[in-house]
Amino acid sequence: MKKEIHPDYKTCTVSCACGNTFETKSNVESLRIDICSACHPFFTGEQKIVDAAGRVEKFKAKYNLNK
Repeated sequence: MKKEIHPDYKTCTVSCACGNTFETKSNVESLRIDICSACHPFFTGEQKIVDAAGRVEKFKAKYNLNK
């Protein structure tokens, strides 16, 4: 392998939209993510709708599902 062509591998702080933070290794210093293992439905067992731009409300209004 060629020497000195790889980026630095350093500690990275990851912060989630739910408020959870943890450290890992990466070539960047910080990451901001939307969903992590503390709030993802697969890990929590709860169903949670992540609505990016009001799409859920538009769908419910279109098909009269507002109950």
